[in-house]
Amino acid sequence: MAISKANGGWLVDIQPAGRGGKRFRKTLKTQAEAKAHEAWLKSQVTQSAEWLPKKKDLRKLSELIDLWYEHHGIGLSSGRDTNQRLLAMAAAMGNPIASSFSASMFAEYRTRRIEAGISANNMNREHSYLRSVFNELERLGYWKAENPLAKLRQFKIQQTELSYLTHEQIATLLAELQTAQNPHVNLITQVCLCTGARWSEAEELRTSQVRDGQIQFANTKSGKVRSVPISDELQSALNDHYKSHGTGARIFGYAYSAFRDGLDRAGIELPDGQLTHALRHSFASHFMMNGGNILVLQRILGHASLTMTMRYAHLAPEHLQEAKHLNPLVFRQAA
Repeated sequence: MAISKANGGWLVDIQPAGRGGKRFRKTLKTQAEAKAHEAWLKSQVTQSAEWLPKKKDLRKLSELIDLWYEHHGIGLSSGRDTNQRLLAMAAAMGNPIASSFSASMFAEYRTRRIEAGISANNMNREHSYLRSVFNELERLGYWKAENPLAKLRQFKIQQTELSYLTHEQIATLLAELQTAQNPHVNLITQVCLCTGARWSEAEELRTSQVRDGQIQFANTKSGKVRSVPISDELQSALNDHYKSHGTGARIFGYAYSAFRDGLDRAGIELPDGQLTHALRHSFASHFMMNGGNILVLQRILGHASLTMTMRYAHLAPEHLQEAKHLNPLVFRQAA
């Protein structure tokens, strides 16, 4: 019973919001006081939502991903691809109820993926994608609980050396590409080597982006527009190429496969994942070796953080040269 006789008075023992709601227990001196207190507790349920038990959140993980895409991801340049990847992740984890999703669930999924041959770097990327979904939904007010992946550590990745092409390799590669059946591959490669552009940025160039001695790169990875000066010879070559091979507003057609074949014919081997990106690394590496400024390189490459650009700092001629003159053996010899 809600009210019962107890030592020292009358005990009110009630869950006014029903099963799952908060339980109240209080002993009062008289039965009348106990009944009045019981009535007051019941009235609070109808007057204030705070007294009602919290409803269980039964949304599936895929439903949260759909919300993220509808209210945020759709505005990202890679939003559709990221959304599909997130949905595939949810399906692979059994599409759990989001409120029961935990770091241990993702850790188990991650272990299975690593055992299947997926790289740690890719798993860190998936971790970041899914963690961002919860962060963004929290900012938008669609998620009230803690981010289940907030405290899960990513894998520590051993940095690999960024491969760049030597002058001899560049000459050999361009000679091979010059003989390719694809009419675009040679000039796309030159654009990447002269500007540090990503392959997709160069391959998708439009006539409106080439003017006044510079190329303006839009639809970039960072979402920001950047302009890089080019020589008169390169601008003329781009204009001539468009007249002969352009389609609509596009200067080039697709040429990725032709570039890969050209690398094979030139006998140039590159680490996994650094195929066309080696051209961007080559630009940055030679820029620094020739005495370029690291801050200028950051702007050219469009890096949001200088930390990314600092990977090339060791190639500068003066990098850490003090080590030759300031080590203790030099001072001992001088003495």
